[in-house]
Amino acid sequence: MRSVHEPVRECISCGQKFLKHQLLRVVRNGEGISLDVTGKAAGRGAYLCKDPACYEKLVKQRRLDRAFRQQVSREVYDMLGKQLALLGTEKGSPEE
Repeated sequence: MRSVHEPVRECISCGQKFLKHQLLRVVRNGEGISLDVTGKAAGRGAYLCKDPACYEKLVKQRRLDRAFRQQVSREVYDMLGKQLALLGTEKGSPEE
C-alpha cells in the first residue's frame, strides 16, 4: 500500500522542518502582509512554527524582510504578533 505524501516546510525563524499543517503561513500579496489561516491564500508565503520564541526571533532578526525580499515595517510585525496571540487563545489546547 502506498503512503500518502505529507508536504514538509521549514520555519523561517528556527529553521526546523515540520509538516505543513503544523506551521502558520504568513503571506505577502497585493493587499499587504497577513497571517493566512487557510494556508491557501494567493501570494508569496513564509512559514512560522507556533513556538513563541520563534516569533521573538522573527522580530529581532527581521526574518520577514529576507523571506519577502522587501523591508517590512514594525507595524506589520506587531499586527502579526496580535494575530498570533489571538490564534493561540482561540485554540485552547496544546499542539501535537
